[in-house]
Amino acid sequence: MRLLLVEDEKNLAENLKKGLTEQGYAVDVALDGEEGEFLAETEAYDLIILDLMLPKVDGMAICKAIREKGLSTPVLMLTAKSRIDDKIEGFTSGADDYLTKPFSVAELYARVKALLKRKDKTELAMTEVDDLRIDLFKHEVFRGPTKIELTPKEFSILEYLVRNKDGVVTRTMLLDHVWSAEYAGNSNIVDVLIGTLRKKIDTAGKVKLVHTIYGVGFKLSAKA
Repeated sequence: MRLLLVEDEKNLAENLKKGLTEQGYAVDVALDGEEGEFLAETEAYDLIILDLMLPKVDGMAICKAIREKGLSTPVLMLTAKSRIDDKIEGFTSGADDYLTKPFSVAELYARVKALLKRKDKTELAMTEVDDLRIDLFKHEVFRGPTKIELTPKEFSILEYLVRNKDGVVTRTMLLDHVWSAEYAGNSNIVDVLIGTLRKKIDTAGKVKLVHTIYGVGFKLSAKA
């Protein structure tokens, strides 16, 4: 999943990005409100972590602006303000959750997961394709009774394939969703990771689930 972090405290932003990346998310960072609003409106994100007090444009104004433009991306607002009136104003502006500084990083991770789960409340946490079972929130994968260990990037690719089950996903779609905007590497990395994912999932004697649609992309399906 791809997240946008809008935070002007550079050290905090770097530490949060590092931790969230280790959790398996692709994270873009904006250090001021103007850049944050631009990215929120022009890129596709699964969740926005938005500081309230920002240079150029404050978080409240950003949240109101994206809601007025019809964007429903979940917003977790960060702020040093703890008064009830401030929190009410944050929710009124369109925020989905509110975390007061200083905060526990573990709590931030938990709130991110909860918001993403709420976003996907119409989907089952456990998804099945043939005998492949994927728990999107526990990050667990089983083929039959066998648990499959995936790297964070492999899981992110599988997650995106699952969310587009039976549909074709292009390399560009995977790069946009699984890697942050600063990634400047070769798109061949997608083919490499699809290859390792296929080796772990499509073992001998099993129905092939990870398919290459030549010249287009990939799909996850029990059908050829």
